[in-house]
Amino acid sequence: MKKILVVDDEEKIRSIIRKYGEFEGYEVSEACDGMDAITKVKENGDYDVIIMDVMMPELDGFSACSEIKKLKDIPVIMLSARGEEYDRIHGFEAGVDDYVVKPFSPKELMMRVNVVTSRTRAEESSADIFRYEGLEINFTARTVSIDGKRVDMSPKEYELLFYLVRNKNIALEREKLITEVWGYDYYGDDRTLDTHIKLLRNSLGEYRKLLVTLRGVGYRFEA
Repeated sequence: MKKILVVDDEEKIRSIIRKYGEFEGYEVSEACDGMDAITKVKENGDYDVIIMDVMMPELDGFSACSEIKKLKDIPVIMLSARGEEYDRIHGFEAGVDDYVVKPFSPKELMMRVNVVTSRTRAEESSADIFRYEGLEINFTARTVSIDGKRVDMSPKEYELLFYLVRNKNIALEREKLITEVWGYDYYGDDRTLDTHIKLLRNSLGEYRKLLVTLRGVGYRFEA
């Protein structure tokens, strides 16, 4: 079931959106302000879309959207009582995917939600993505995420991981890995490979177990 997080300090607005969202088959969660929304994304970041009001206590919608986008790229539809061009531009700069001006039609809002979630699913299906439990590797975007949080790696770490994953469950000799990742003309110390494997394991955290050392041979990515 697709999930919506509704963020608004007005309980009546949250109740209306919940009613229409559940009618459309969504699982709807609520947050009363921007800080509450960030907490919920940290605790349960698998929302398909967030509907968020601009003007809220504690933290406004634009600021909350920016912080949430740092945690996970969840589509955000912003609600606002104002429709000035500046607000729209500011919203899109903050990472907002769509903008709805209050008062709004709940039916139109759900149509926009369906469009955003359909577009996101289409983008994911067209992208080259590997998933294993909470680990997600997007070859097209060259990103690695663990439990929805982006993992920063060096270019060579990315290349090494991508090659290992594309050849998962295959025993790869050290020479093969060095040739494919560093190039045929690489004449450096082959301990460079071991160093990058160590760095890669540190970056993968709990998923380090997927990188298996084959003594006397090389390495294998098991998944």
